[in-house]
Amino acid sequence: MASPLGAHSTRLRQIRELRRKKGRTQQRRFIIEGPTLVDEAVRSGISLVEAYATREALGRYDEARTLERSTPVYEVDEASFARLSDVETPTGLLAVVEMPALGPEPLFADAAPVLVLAGIADPGNAGTLMRSAEAFGVGKVLFADGSVEPHNPKVVRSAMGSLFRTRLAVGTAAEVAPLLQGWTVRGLRAGGTPLDRLEKPGKLVLVVGSERQGLASWEPLCTEFGGIAMHGRTESLNAAVAGAIALYEATKGL
Repeated sequence: MASPLGAHSTRLRQIRELRRKKGRTQQRRFIIEGPTLVDEAVRSGISLVEAYATREALGRYDEARTLERSTPVYEVDEASFARLSDVETPTGLLAVVEMPALGPEPLFADAAPVLVLAGIADPGNAGTLMRSAEAFGVGKVLFADGSVEPHNPKVVRSAMGSLFRTRLAVGTAAEVAPLLQGWTVRGLRAGGTPLDRLEKPGKLVLVVGSERQGLASWEPLCTEFGGIAMHGRTESLNAAVAGAIALYEATKGL
C-alpha cells in the first residue's frame, strides 16, 4: 500500500534535487521515470530505493502495483509529481536508484571490449551509443573528457534500459592512460583505415569522439584509427550513427 506524502515533505525536496547533477553527485542516486524504465530496471535485477506515484498511476500501471510488494512506494498529488519529473508530460511514476561506483579501473580488468565516449556532450547521442553497445555485445562504457554525465535524465531515457545492464565508468584520458597497456585503442575519425580492413584485436578500446571536436585528448592514446567509407558528399556522420557502425564492425564475427 502506497504511503501518502504531503506537497511540502522533506523527502520530496530531496528527490527534486536529483534533477540536477549536483544533487545526484551529493546523494549518489538518480531517477528513472515511467513504467517502461521501471520495468527494465526490475527485470535487470536493479534494486530500487523507493518509488513515487500519483493515484492515477497506481491504478493504471501494473509496474506500480508490483513495486509495492518489494519497494517503498509513496503516493503524491499530480502537482507534486510534476515538480519531481524531468519530462514535459509526466508519467506519474518514478523510482530512485543508487548510483554505482564509477572508477575506470574495473573496465580494464578483463579483455572484453570497452567503448569510450570522448566529448559526447549530447545526452541523446550518449544514450543511443549505450544501446548500440549493448546490442553488439559491448557491455563496458567509459564516459570520458567532456562527455555528458551518464546518469543525466536524458541519457537514462535514451539508453532505454541498457544503462542497467552496462558496466559504466567516468574518467579522463590521463587517468585511463596507465590502464591501456596491451590494449588496441581504436579511434574513430574521418580518413582512418576503413573499418572492415582492420584486424580483430584481442583487447579493443573503441573511442568515439564528437562530430565537431573529434577525439580531442584521446587522439594521442590511439594506436590505430578507423574510418567509415562514405560515397556521398556528406563529410561526417552523427556520433551515435558513426559509433553504431564502428561497434558493428568491431564485433562482427565475435
